[in-house]
Amino acid sequence: MQRSRRISSHAAQWILAAGAGLAVAGCAELGLGPGALGTTESTAEVVAGLKEALRVGAERSVARTARPGGFLDDPRIRIPLPEQARSVAQGLRAVGFAGTVDEVETAMNHAAEKASGQAMELLGPAIADLSIPDAVAILDGPDDAATAYFRSRTQDALRERYAPVVEKAMRDVGVYRAYDELLERNRVLQLLADPRVDLDRYVTDEALDGLFTLIGDEEKRIRTEPAARTTDLLRRVFGSFGGS
Repeated sequence: MQRSRRISSHAAQWILAAGAGLAVAGCAELGLGPGALGTTESTAEVVAGLKEALRVGAERSVARTARPGGFLDDPRIRIPLPEQARSVAQGLRAVGFAGTVDEVETAMNHAAEKASGQAMELLGPAIADLSIPDAVAILDGPDDAATAYFRSRTQDALRERYAPVVEKAMRDVGVYRAYDELLERNRVLQLLADPRVDLDRYVTDEALDGLFTLIGDEEKRIRTEPAARTTDLLRRVFGSFGGS
């Protein structure tokens, strides 16, 4: 899945020669004003700025999701019960076992929060691998183009590495115990057949979805809000947008 960061001599010459034109063509979406090239030394600095935006966005997002309630209290990224289990959950709520259902959902979100504290160790190296051709490809994109492109190229590898982190967090906060209790009550009450769910995969995917959602939000803020550009590089690369 990894893409080589080495490019041909011809491609390198093309990027250097056409870098100004590419950057101007994508300046509106990137957040660079018409005079942006006058404020950056090279196309390489624009690439570095995109990496910096992803790094800063990831750090902010990890900090938000890793705190208590980071997933649970944010409606945009709160992890619901798996769709396959919702009919069982509805039946249990109807007969007075809402607490059992809520415990599972709460535990899943706390597991995602706990796992998020280690996410930057995985995200950081992947961001560093963003190549010049990759960055050029996302210049002419929407406000979360870098995040979306980064996610599309790294999600499978990140999931594989993140899964054991989430699994440990799920054990630590009692997700499996709570889910087993939900299934046991369902069997005793003979409500429905037990749902077939890969709970580890489900929570891992939802945790990554939440992180990337917030990283995309942060990228958009960096592109459009001067106050979000908290490093010199971000201010140089994105600073000509909006007269700041």
